[in-house]
Amino acid sequence: MKIKFGASLLSWITPLWTAEAGHYAIQKTAQAGFDMIEILLPNSMDFDAAAVKKQLRENNLDVACSLNLPKEAHIPFYPKEALALMQKGLDKAAGVEATFLGGVLHGGIGVFSGNPLTDAEKGIITDVWGQAAAYADKLGITIGIEPINRYESYVCNTAANVIELIAKTGAANLAVHLDTFHMNIEENNFYDPVIQSGALLKHIHITESNRGMPGEGTVNWDELFRGLEAINFEGNLVLENFSSSVPGMQQAVSLWQTSPHNAQDLAVGSLNFLKQKLA
Repeated sequence: MKIKFGASLLSWITPLWTAEAGHYAIQKTAQAGFDMIEILLPNSMDFDAAAVKKQLRENNLDVACSLNLPKEAHIPFYPKEALALMQKGLDKAAGVEATFLGGVLHGGIGVFSGNPLTDAEKGIITDVWGQAAAYADKLGITIGIEPINRYESYVCNTAANVIELIAKTGAANLAVHLDTFHMNIEENNFYDPVIQSGALLKHIHITESNRGMPGEGTVNWDELFRGLEAINFEGNLVLENFSSSVPGMQQAVSLWQTSPHNAQDLAVGSLNFLKQKLA
């Protein structure tokens, strides 16, 4: 298995990007011993890619980018707006020399139609994905689609949902981006979705059932890593767990309970946990 260990921007700061906070997160990620950082791009695209690329080089860090579609770019309702935002995100990812853009790229977070996804909506989504994939291909970027839980989206809740829509596009540079927090809610187990995704699986958000330290919740890590070994996983394992010690984090991600670990201890402890599981 060829694996890169990463920390999300959210390991250190809230989702509200500023140049100063981003630089801080890059430095902290490097100091904690990670291979890479995942940068969640702001929907405003107010992001100086050239400056960030310089900071990444200074800290010897690889990078992946992510983007979560907002309500005003919910693909079934606003396909043109969604495609335009995805293309801007791809441009920013290319600007920092990232080869992966993941995230919630199937629908706006928190948008619901009141019904299950329709065939017509699937058609709109796959059309947008196809155009985005063609744009990304020219930049040498793979797009990863992250299924999330039923309380945040009705579009893609499981790996199977994403795989079905990827197959409809026929694009070779679309991938599966899993998240153990959402898997813990929506999947039957942690092994089968990994096997089902196979070579399509390129990126995983690693987080416990309570968004805390891996091993202290209900996620079946042994199942997950057994699956990764079975498919000879080649991709990124990126921490996306949160600490209430980060100012504003509780409000930003509904982390109402006080975390038992500060951001530094959570990041380092989680990285050690991953390395032990893969030893």
